[in-house]
Amino acid sequence: MIAPNPSPESSRSTLGVAESVRRRGLLFVGMAVALASFALAIQVGLNANFLYEEIHVTGLRIGLLEMVRESCGIVAFAVLALLAGFPEPRVGSAMLVLLAVGLGSYAFVPSYGWVMATSVIWSQGLHVWMPLPNSMTLSLAEPGRAGFRLGQITAAASVGFGAGILVAFGLAELGVRMRPMYLVAGSAAALAAAACFGIPRGIKTPGPRLVVRRRYRLYYLLCFLDGCRKQIFLCFAGFLLVSVHGVKLRSQLLLWVTCQVIGYFGSPRVGRLIDRIGERRILTFYFTCVTGVFLGYAFVPSRDVLFAFFIADSAFSMCGTALPTYVNRIAPSSEHTPTLSMGVAMNHIGAVTMPLVGGLLWRYHYRWTFLVGALAAALSILAARRVPRHGALPSQYGKPE
Repeated sequence: MIAPNPSPESSRSTLGVAESVRRRGLLFVGMAVALASFALAIQVGLNANFLYEEIHVTGLRIGLLEMVRESCGIVAFAVLALLAGFPEPRVGSAMLVLLAVGLGSYAFVPSYGWVMATSVIWSQGLHVWMPLPNSMTLSLAEPGRAGFRLGQITAAASVGFGAGILVAFGLAELGVRMRPMYLVAGSAAALAAAACFGIPRGIKTPGPRLVVRRRYRLYYLLCFLDGCRKQIFLCFAGFLLVSVHGVKLRSQLLLWVTCQVIGYFGSPRVGRLIDRIGERRILTFYFTCVTGVFLGYAFVPSRDVLFAFFIADSAFSMCGTALPTYVNRIAPSSEHTPTLSMGVAMNHIGAVTMPLVGGLLWRYHYRWTFLVGALAAALSILAARRVPRHGALPSQYGKPE
């Protein structure tokens, strides 16, 4: 996923529009975000079962597929640079059409090669779309209320994602097969594309910027290692449950519902805890816990215990919020967005590399895949211990070079 556009602290001006137009634009941004998240939730919830039961993929093939999909996040930087200056709502609408076409095509794909091709279509659309809602929201927000409006858009995404999982679960309970569910996902993405036409056209697409500085190298390393860890979870944790332990679709969807509920209620509390005790303790706790979770994936044979590990893995990922707050502490406000962009680029390097490594190791035994994930998490603990202690003066770390 590519970096969010400027934070509320950035010096980006809002559009000079009437209050009614502003509110209408924000409403349609929220609708587009909710519908896109709804579509993505169905893909996430069905992915492991669909690939194993319908396409009959191996661990290596799922790793290759995820590597190609995640490479779209790197390409998205170039796409946004080429589209700089175009109206953001129109760019967003076009990207959501790609998401709709790619996800809807899953209903008809006959083989792994077609899955790969359609995955590239929807993944590229998704990765270009992802920074645009924040950017459009910041342009439409009233002065002094950018954070509030961004919070509303985040809430819309959470509601849409949760609704998507619940709809997929309901359809599975009614006996609907997986392929028609992808038509529902594609339809939701198409509606999201249509919603973009309700957003004022005057918002222009900025090209992504990267800042590479030696004093941010610890942040880059943490992002890279977290990308490695996250991709092992996304690629192989659900696949382990389905291919090795025979977990059916409804159980998989229930796991995702549980994860979403925990994330919805837990994220604000984790954010406040970061403010209180600092990034170093949170990140150390986070990476220590997920190291244990990956060792559990490798060695624990009980399916019920693995369910708990899956939920814990997703829940602990909330602690990753400490990475952008660390940037807020070490970088001047003018470098927040480009530094975060570089962090996302490093995250994607890990996300592109690790699925292939994990897939190759799966050929020998799935245990090796998760042991590599545990190694990445353990190395992250060492890196997290180098994060400045809570209460250290920002000026110690934020001076320009």
